Amino acid sequence: MTTTPTTDLCDANEGQVAVCEPLFADYGGLAAFHGAIVTLKTYEDNTKVRQLLESKGEGRVLVVDGGGSTSCALVGGNLAALGEQNGWSGIVVFGCVRDRDELETARIGVKAIGHVPKKSKKANRGEINQPVKFAGVSFLPGYYLYADKDGIIVSEKPLT
Repeated sequence: MTTTPTTDLCDANEGQVAVCEPLFADYGGLAAFHGAIVTLKTYEDNTKVRQLLESKGEGRVLVVDGGGSTSCALVGGNLAALGEQNGWSGIVVFGCVRDRDELETARIGVKAIGHVPKKSKKANRGEINQPVKFAGVSFLPGYYLYADKDGIIVSEKPLT
């Protein structure tokens, strides 16, 4: 998937985009991705991450507010493969991932604040499609996220 660089989008849409603080590293096989936002707020439980990635992605981006926890991973190789298979463009995790070698081969964008080998709990907790805020940006369902090696930006409307 090709996309206009976030630097160009910021320049062309100054004052209309929110720019995330530079907290995220690239883990997925695609460094650049974009799409409409679907949000999930959860803490050390990836049950609903799986539930969402099992649904049709239709080019959307899953934004997971994991509370910034570094105690366990919310996304790993199996979930990235599931997201790729179901047409998700990317996953942004305010938390950790694992299975880095598998993530790198998946044809999906994955950004997270870190990595850790420990798996998460499975308690089926989390809130889907609620506004979440982290990295200095509010992520609202249906807004648009653009990501590449330079960072992550969010817009209320699609950008060109």
